[in-house]
Amino acid sequence: MRMKSWKDDPRADTNPLFNDNAIKLGVFGLNGIGISMTDAPEGARADWGESATVAKMADEGGFEAIVPYSRWRGYIEEEPAHRSGLALDSYTWAAATSQIAPRPSIFSTSHVPTIHPIAAAKQCATIDQISGGRFGLNVVAGWNKPELDMFGASMLDHEDRYGQAAEWIEILRELWTRDEAFDYEGRYYTIKKGISLPKPIQKPMPPIMNAGGSDRGRAFAAKYSDMAFVIIRSDDPDEIRREADHYRDLARNEHGRDLQVWTLAYVVQRDTEQEARDYLNYYAVEHGDDRSLEGFMAMHNMHSQLLPKDVMETMKFRLKAGHGGFELVGTADKITSRLELLAKAGIDGALLNWVGYEDGVGRWVRDVMPRLRQAGLRRT
Repeated sequence: MRMKSWKDDPRADTNPLFNDNAIKLGVFGLNGIGISMTDAPEGARADWGESATVAKMADEGGFEAIVPYSRWRGYIEEEPAHRSGLALDSYTWAAATSQIAPRPSIFSTSHVPTIHPIAAAKQCATIDQISGGRFGLNVVAGWNKPELDMFGASMLDHEDRYGQAAEWIEILRELWTRDEAFDYEGRYYTIKKGISLPKPIQKPMPPIMNAGGSDRGRAFAAKYSDMAFVIIRSDDPDEIRREADHYRDLARNEHGRDLQVWTLAYVVQRDTEQEARDYLNYYAVEHGDDRSLEGFMAMHNMHSQLLPKDVMETMKFRLKAGHGGFELVGTADKITSRLELLAKAGIDGALLNWVGYEDGVGRWVRDVMPRLRQAGLRRT
């Protein structure tokens, strides 16, 4: 398979996100309990020791990225201390992780209403310095109202959330690239003589990832992101390619720029297909965290009466299995063929999640990585 080259990007000198592997790989949610809604006892615990161990494994195994999420409160409003709210702070976690995993790109995830752009710019530049130019920022416009209530921040409507996020990134860009002080007068932010030093190592600035599935979200990602993060809802390669090309065409035609398209996937790898399916049922059904699911759906106004029962049940299962991500379930050969499908359909990278990270990453590095190289999806 033809490798995709991003080496014209000056950040390729320090950041592996811009290498030419046909499918890039990242570990997602390592700072928390992962994205699967399960009470299985072997699940992640938002524990630094566990996180550090797996980050080292991902580093040695050749992953391009390690991406945390940001979480301030769990999904169950009447139970604020529920485990769905467990997550280490993504900024300080990223700084520490960059020192024990010296090769991958290390991200922070920032919800726009929870941190001022001047503070974010300084923290990002600091981590980019600490990591030697390997930092990346996952920008989230903000969606969890109980979390925003904790900050005294308003839950804006959909359009306004992206409007605020656009100003936030524009201010970051100015702070990262300008040596002289500047003023900024927007609808959401006012900056007087703003400046931030030192600057990031990566020029012109660290890469930005963003997920947006609506028309407004796609337009935002096309204008501001280096990596558009999409949820794939089909196994049809033509449909996947149409979705990926939509982002690329918007970026090229509207803004004269290119971007990568990444997706989210949950992994259950076993020696046989049946063993993998049995484990998926074990953690998503037998130990599925239905209370977290109900809380999450309530936040997003997902009402069961709006969808046919079979469609709703499928959606609930996928949310518990891996936040609705792409399914990588089965043997190492099956998983390799699924990733080959994504690469051929125009997907540049996949952020991966396991219920038990240490076991899952260990299996992946041992069995899947060699097959990906043999399939021409990755170099040694």
